[in-house]
Amino acid sequence: MSENVEAEQPLRLKDLALEERPREKLLQKGRAALRDEELIAIFLRTGLRGCNVLELAARLKRSAGSLVSLGRMEASEIMQCCKGIGAAKAATLAAVFELGQRAVAEEVQREVMDTPETIYRYMSPEMMSYSQETLVVLLLDIRRHLMRKCVVAKGTASMVVSHPRDIFREAINCNAHAIVLVHNHPSGDTTPSKADKELTRVVADAAELLRIRFIDHVIIGAPGNDRSLPYYSFSAHGLIP
Repeated sequence: MSENVEAEQPLRLKDLALEERPREKLLQKGRAALRDEELIAIFLRTGLRGCNVLELAARLKRSAGSLVSLGRMEASEIMQCCKGIGAAKAATLAAVFELGQRAVAEEVQREVMDTPETIYRYMSPEMMSYSQETLVVLLLDIRRHLMRKCVVAKGTASMVVSHPRDIFREAINCNAHAIVLVHNHPSGDTTPSKADKELTRVVADAAELLRIRFIDHVIIGAPGNDRSLPYYSFSAHGLIP
């Protein structure tokens, strides 16, 4: 005599207690109380057949590798990353990450850009979104407030090449008093390469001739347990006069 075993049904979001549903949990306890997957689920809104929205959010984060990696992706990349994520969901997530990055940058850019900590806080959301090395120059006025930010060059995952004339062209056009160089290491390791050191030396020499203050060259990596700081400052290491 065979037993009739009922197939296990997937957990639906409405089966959760009201206070455990992401939107209701956020309203009751505040956004900081939610896990990454719960925050993502709010923007995804719905799941798939046999997969509720929380499971879909967890699958997406797992496929991306990390929240940082997910935040780097364009909408088209999010769609490719996880089966079942359509254009509307992908566009919503890409927009959310971009808005968060802009909010952080807007707050920090009002500060004086003369310490590696401030430069890192302002630039890290943008620089960590790039999958290839990217060189940016910050143009500062006499009070060291940001006048303009310019992407100078984009390279490969491990190298970017630039010429001093590309760096100083906008500085001269904007009558900038000082500049800061920033570039990323997508690997996360902030150790400067031989090329990084040579670029810093050449830019320092050119800045002296042009009477433009060269404040710093900051390499942005990624936070990790194996290093104390997620950035490297040439100025802090005494490598900029």
